[in-house]
Amino acid sequence: MSAPALLTLSELRKSFGGIVAVDDVTLAVAAGELVGLIGPNGSGKTTLLNLVTGFYPPERGRVRLLGEDIAGHRPNQIFRAGVVRMFQQVHVFRRLTALQNLEVAGRTAGLTASAARARAGEVLAVLGLAAHADQDVGELSGGQQKLVEFGGCFMPEPKLVVLDEPFAAIHPTVKQVMVEVIAERHAAGQAFMVVSHDIPAIMRLCPRTVCMNAGAVIADGPTEEVMADRAVVEAYLGGHGA
Repeated sequence: MSAPALLTLSELRKSFGGIVAVDDVTLAVAAGELVGLIGPNGSGKTTLLNLVTGFYPPERGRVRLLGEDIAGHRPNQIFRAGVVRMFQQVHVFRRLTALQNLEVAGRTAGLTASAARARAGEVLAVLGLAAHADQDVGELSGGQQKLVEFGGCFMPEPKLVVLDEPFAAIHPTVKQVMVEVIAERHAAGQAFMVVSHDIPAIMRLCPRTVCMNAGAVIADGPTEEVMADRAVVEAYLGGHGA
């Protein structure tokens, strides 16, 4: 029996100045599923994430989380509903410590101060950042800052973790930590949607992959099959986006 749909996108559309960025996208993510989202630059991946997480309202279509339509809801409402996001550009509080950054994420998710502090310590330990708990995030390396933001995704008990280019411009050691945490969390039942140009990482992590081009879904299925799809090879792997 297949897992129930956690996130369902139905005929989503978004354009900017007459240019269609997301063109009637329909797809679903099941509870506990790990889905890769690939495509050339400008294919609409980040715009789609912005529609899912409330940063853009769709022109038409529906975004349903466990059957509830959340299209047009504010980002903080969607966060509290259980969809958390890591951005392409690092979003951290540089003048707060690593521990305090995660505490903020926990408090925003509704944890008590003591629960947020305890949880933050646990997450930092998993990420190998326990020794930097009391260090201002602005003093950490770019990769470590990205790990702090990544850790913030797990301060609540999210239904869906949305990661936008998590492996871009980071040291291989940091990438390995992220890959291992994603794999472990997925094995425990956590759902993920991962946008990445890192094809080896997508192939290693994601049983299913969706490919977009020119705002539309051009392939959706088992990752190995998607990577071999002629339309994907021509649109993405052929060198039009890297």
